[in-house]
Amino acid sequence: MYISKEDISPYSISSEDLIEELRDVELSVVMPCLNEERTVGLCVWKARTFMLENGIHGEVIVADNGSTDNSINIAVKAGAKVVNISSKGYGAALIGGINSSRGKFIIMADSDDSYDFLCLMPIVQKLRDGSDFVIGNRFKEKISNDAMPFLHKYLGNPVLTFIGKWFFKSEIGDFHCGLRGFTRKAFDRLDLQTTGMEFASEMIVKATLCKCKVTEVPIKLYPDGRTGKSHLNTWNDGWRHLRFLLLYSPRWLFLYPGLMLMLIGFGITAWSLPNPKQTFDIHTIIFAVGALLIGFQAVFFAVFTKTFAVHEKLLLRSSRIDKLLDMISLETMIKIGALLILAGLGGGAYLVYIWKEGTFFEWGITVTMRIAIFSFTFMVFGFQIIFSAFFYSYLKLQVRK
Repeated sequence: MYISKEDISPYSISSEDLIEELRDVELSVVMPCLNEERTVGLCVWKARTFMLENGIHGEVIVADNGSTDNSINIAVKAGAKVVNISSKGYGAALIGGINSSRGKFIIMADSDDSYDFLCLMPIVQKLRDGSDFVIGNRFKEKISNDAMPFLHKYLGNPVLTFIGKWFFKSEIGDFHCGLRGFTRKAFDRLDLQTTGMEFASEMIVKATLCKCKVTEVPIKLYPDGRTGKSHLNTWNDGWRHLRFLLLYSPRWLFLYPGLMLMLIGFGITAWSLPNPKQTFDIHTIIFAVGALLIGFQAVFFAVFTKTFAVHEKLLLRSSRIDKLLDMISLETMIKIGALLILAGLGGGAYLVYIWKEGTFFEWGITVTMRIAIFSFTFMVFGFQIIFSAFFYSYLKLQVRK
């Protein structure tokens, strides 16, 4: 416990405070905090001053994520409501703070004084005008010197934002701006799940997929007021965001690469397999079949990932995909797989037959290996289809549950 009775007593609930508590709150400003004693008090003061000067009835929530310095006492004395979030992580702190807030509108930003809480009116106005989410864009304003590391400014943020826009058709130009506002209704609709730095990306991705009205405003970024090490880790956090964007898009991670490999593998195999006397021989065919099998498995992984993500509330259902997959039953897939296995076994049996007839070696390795590759490929496809169909049925069972 970090707050003494002496610290809290000036803020005891009076009858006037109780009446204030019962009023509708238009705006909640939520700040995650982890050892920010140098800046959290100033941030709280700025947010409260902004609301007072603009006649906004609101509150300031400091979501403490395990501070061991004097951050909590300072935040309380500055007039914030402090909530202790035991689950570690940027996203966990924000989710806990937002869930503890009462505002119709919510604005979130770090408590390190890198964003100016006196200049929140453009975000509030956009929310009042009907936007569901308002994201700050640091690149539409001149970024203060030393406010953003070189790699973040010219590599990390532009690349990750480009990937996010490409994968999800988002119009947002700064995927990782920490200053953003949203309505309570829109936030509850997204049901965000990630607890780490990926929280920022998940919010934009889900808002885009849910067809929310997302707008952005230019905002100024300042050097943070920390004296210690930044909470950000350039390469680790960058990889976590990239990994998240890939995992959130099974199409780009599995489906499209898988289809491309299947197309290449099938084309080479179909051209080469029946024609022993041409340029592509069995060595090329083996690699082509490998591409075909890998691509085939990647396509199934896309289906598995999408199904699991829907179950874990990471991705939204797609009625079009659900209808397509529902057309193919487990029993149908088992039959298809069994036919392919029988075709493969038939090819193997034919090789045994010509071997017993004494013509195996007369045919030559170029021809016999083609038959062997043909048989092997069909058997592997058959087993993959059957096993994948059972696994998919299990995932669907979990989703329905």
